[in-house]
Amino acid sequence: MRLAALTLGLIIATAPANALEIEAEQFFGPPGGAEIAVLSTTDIDAIAPVMQDFASEHPDRRVRYLQASSTEIYAAIRDEGGRFDLVISSAMDLQMKLANDGLALAASPEADMLPSWARWRDMLWGIALEPVVTLASRQALGDLPLPQTRRDLIALLRENPDRFRGRVASYDPQVSGVGYFLVAQDDQVSDGFWRLAEVMGRLEARLFCCSGTMIEELRAGRIAVAYNVVASYAARFRPDDPDLVQLAFEDYTFAILRSALVPVTAPNPQGGTLLLSHLLSDAAQRQFAASAGVALVPGTGPEPSPHLRPIRLDAGLLVYHDRLRRAGLLAEWQGAMIQP
Repeated sequence: MRLAALTLGLIIATAPANALEIEAEQFFGPPGGAEIAVLSTTDIDAIAPVMQDFASEHPDRRVRYLQASSTEIYAAIRDEGGRFDLVISSAMDLQMKLANDGLALAASPEADMLPSWARWRDMLWGIALEPVVTLASRQALGDLPLPQTRRDLIALLRENPDRFRGRVASYDPQVSGVGYFLVAQDDQVSDGFWRLAEVMGRLEARLFCCSGTMIEELRAGRIAVAYNVVASYAARFRPDDPDLVQLAFEDYTFAILRSALVPVTAPNPQGGTLLLSHLLSDAAQRQFAASAGVALVPGTGPEPSPHLRPIRLDAGLLVYHDRLRRAGLLAEWQGAMIQP
């Protein structure tokens, strides 16, 4: 299911035989300004304040912001020659593959304070640190204790199957680039992850394309627990929704890097670099940190907790594109989700 914040079902052709499926579109800045085309996985509502600030500071520019899934974005740049000035995605491995394959231009944004592990050469730039958490409904949990680790969550689900059957959710790694990346990370770090996956499968877990949809289903009462949700999406609702509880597990809590690149097909690479500099500015970083609950650039927000494991931008991410490895992981996931 696709979530479209503003424009539903919009299809933009990028090559004669292919089309990029856009979930939403919005302009920032006055008509007639020099256009900067952005293709991004980030929900418009989440990034709009930062884009509006950029438009206010650069009245001669106009940002055309298009939102799409990470796999759509990857295909648009890799296969379809999509003409965008800045590409933003939370699928770190897909972004690294584009940069490593020569599809990103060298850029020189103002990024003096960015940690060295949050950039790759001069082609790929982390713009926000995004903790990946589990969300739950207090009402659905009732008097059950809040799990503090994945082992606790496994026990909670096993001991209460009637309460959680059909009401546990996670990403679908077969359709979501971020979802596959997180399964691969869980597989690498924790042997217990597959026990959790099997328990979710026995409980007929529901799988989704994106964090925003999982949060909508949780707030509507149709699911009780959502595993592996990007925390910044929940930040918009938690202050006004006392039923929504965020669990950052103590065994480990991943933090992915939302990253940006200027593609080689950019019609306005200078504009893309200018916007990238703004995203890395102190003011924008403070906004990102407030939403995510942790700072990427030191001094712009809360410090990481001791349980947080930021994932670095480096060439090691390319291993997730090995076809045999991917096929094996997805087969194991399918085996866990579909049980007799």
